Amino acid sequence: MDGYQPQQLSTYALTLFKYKTTLGDQDVHVDFWDTAGQERFNNMHPSYYHQAHACIIVFDITRKVTYKNLPNWYKELRDYRPEIPCLCAANKIDVDDSVTKKSFNFPKKHKMPFYYVSASDGTNVVKCFRDAIRAAVAYKNNSTDFMDEIMKELESIDLEPENGEATNIGK
Repeated sequence: MDGYQPQQLSTYALTLFKYKTTLGDQDVHVDFWDTAGQERFNNMHPSYYHQAHACIIVFDITRKVTYKNLPNWYKELRDYRPEIPCLCAANKIDVDDSVTKKSFNFPKKHKMPFYYVSASDGTNVVKCFRDAIRAAVAYKNNSTDFMDEIMKELESIDLEPENGEATNIGK
């Protein structure tokens, strides 16, 4: 064997990561949903957007097709979550760091914060996620999105009746 051979596993449909952090004096519980960009999983994506408060849209600098797919993925996101903050990341800069000298029109066109990242060596990953968490919290705290307002209302309903009897919602 000629040394280290990195092995990279693709996301299969969905990968979920749970994380807890503190932002200022506020505890923040974060769910990260990695929704594989492969076309065969497209019909699964809408359910993953439910209650999303930010998005990091990522393309692979070694696979041009992923950059070309950004408009489709962005349109799909906006169909379900039209107002949430969206950040853009160019991944795998460890493979070819000359890409960091290039300019990409997609994030500029959509006025997105843009990051050159490497999931392999960690370059800018923490910064990108921290910025996404900050944007999500700011959005959630000030959201006027219809579905967010409905969810806030539902979360505030006390479903436990005072007399211990079952509650029938919708009757």
